[in-house]
Amino acid sequence: MVAAGPSKRGLRLSWPVAAGAAVALVATGLAIGLAVRAGDGSGTGAAGTVARSGATPTAARPDVLAPPTTGTVTGTATGGATTGSGGASTSVEPLPPGAPASPDDIGARICDGDLLQGGPTSSAAAGEQYPGRTVVTLPAGDNADQLASSPAGAVFWLAPGTHTLGSGEFGQIVPKPGDVYLGAPGAVLDGQGKNRYAFGGQVDDVTIRYLTVTGFAAPLNEGVVNHDSGDGWVIEHSTIRNNDGAGMMAGARQQVRYSCLADNGQYGFNAYQGGDGITDLVFEHNEIRGNNTGDWERKQKGCGCTGGGKFWSVQGARIVNNWVHGNRSVGLWADTNNVDFLFQRNIVEENDGVGIWYEISYNARIADNLILRNGWAQGRIDQGAPAPGVYLSEAGGDARLPSALAGAPLITIEGNRFTDNYSGITLYENANRFCNSNGNSSTGYCTPFVTDGVIAEPHDYTYGKPVSDAHPCFAPGIATEPLFTDCRWRTQHVRITGNDFAFDEGTVPCASDYCGVMALYVSGADNQDWQPYVVRDVVKAVVSGQDNKWNGNRYSGAWRFAVEYGDRTDWKAWQDTFAQDRDSTYAG
Repeated sequence: MVAAGPSKRGLRLSWPVAAGAAVALVATGLAIGLAVRAGDGSGTGAAGTVARSGATPTAARPDVLAPPTTGTVTGTATGGATTGSGGASTSVEPLPPGAPASPDDIGARICDGDLLQGGPTSSAAAGEQYPGRTVVTLPAGDNADQLASSPAGAVFWLAPGTHTLGSGEFGQIVPKPGDVYLGAPGAVLDGQGKNRYAFGGQVDDVTIRYLTVTGFAAPLNEGVVNHDSGDGWVIEHSTIRNNDGAGMMAGARQQVRYSCLADNGQYGFNAYQGGDGITDLVFEHNEIRGNNTGDWERKQKGCGCTGGGKFWSVQGARIVNNWVHGNRSVGLWADTNNVDFLFQRNIVEENDGVGIWYEISYNARIADNLILRNGWAQGRIDQGAPAPGVYLSEAGGDARLPSALAGAPLITIEGNRFTDNYSGITLYENANRFCNSNGNSSTGYCTPFVTDGVIAEPHDYTYGKPVSDAHPCFAPGIATEPLFTDCRWRTQHVRITGNDFAFDEGTVPCASDYCGVMALYVSGADNQDWQPYVVRDVVKAVVSGQDNKWNGNRYSGAWRFAVEYGDRTDWKAWQDTFAQDRDSTYAG
């Protein structure tokens, strides 16, 4: 089994914040906490990844903060450009331009539709789909004793009716490599509130189709389907619903299509694997709705452990044509060293928190999505920060990392329709969040560019001190290149273009001045004596020095703008003083 990792630590500091303020700890700028599980961070070893050790130092980056001129380097960082992120094993369907108008436009009305009922009606029909394979019939009832003796690569046909796995908490299916599970119309695998997991074991290349999985009692931070994050799983036309924990975990090359991930206690899915080895992940034509029924953000305030779906240290993900709605937290959340993502033609609506959150991660394209009415609940609860449709937190483009799906070493937000979200897009950077700082709530993680970037235990959690005084990202080396650049995540190289932003104050339940804002801001405090990053310099870099640009957008409604420390400004100053949206249109 995969043990649950530690929760992310840290407090949120609402903005605005005066430079130099005496603040104990700054983490993210939004109250819906941060991620939870941590692997050993040893890297994937896959083609297109960035090595964590043994490479040559990178050159100083001219487009980010210049370091102080004193100090010596005590560590090295990796270098060398890499391209591509592997690609999924199946052909990629072409996507038409423009945001969809309804779930029917993208084939994502799944949970209450007919696409879940097309499974084979007999074992003979199942065998015809997999000629030459052993076919095992599982009748309705308790199947606990019928699953262990079949050869690897068997095809299991689950007959109509309810299937159970005994009464023990660890009763589960442990597949063999290459096994296939096909549900007949009406086949349900029910954990009865007793079994923790439906499918477990570190097993690769398992296929599940046309099966409903419900009633499993996974503990917090664990998952029901693919509990141990096996690689190469395919899950299609299936319903994973009304379970505790995460409906599913994920491994490398996992493909999830035409499935309903609904009403699970913590997440619809949690794409985490120990060792951070997930690559080439595909989610297409799924409905992801109503997750976090356990209301874990209230029970464990700031846990950051909920949402429609979570991605952790994934290299290469294609998330297209999904309907993500009504989740009691963030819709889609990519947190910590994710690289090369495509979010395209999704409908992300009416989630309690942020619609799409890309956090301390790199190179993504967010295009042609319909993003509407997100963040209303969060905006009312956390009145000291925006609750945007899209949130970039210490996330940006970097040419040293793969960008095959992103299309360029940028974060591009293009061609989307934003309608009546609590606020629009937030670009944020926390001056105190960098590797080895206790202002980094992804404790133990570093950027992909630093030798020995995963910080070994023991950790010192005393704010103001480094997590480890033996780590390269500590004085004096952190004050000089390449570590000055490579020890921190940066909100940089962002393009926001060709989007429609609509905001109606009569529709959105505004509860604070941060309702209806477009934000480009920083928080933090100069209160760690070994920290080389000065808050005012980080502000200047994020606002004007790190290549973050809005242009060619269309605004309607009473939009407001927030910059630097969260200070409000008007449309004219946004264009003239801050050089944003100069060729955009505004109809207030």
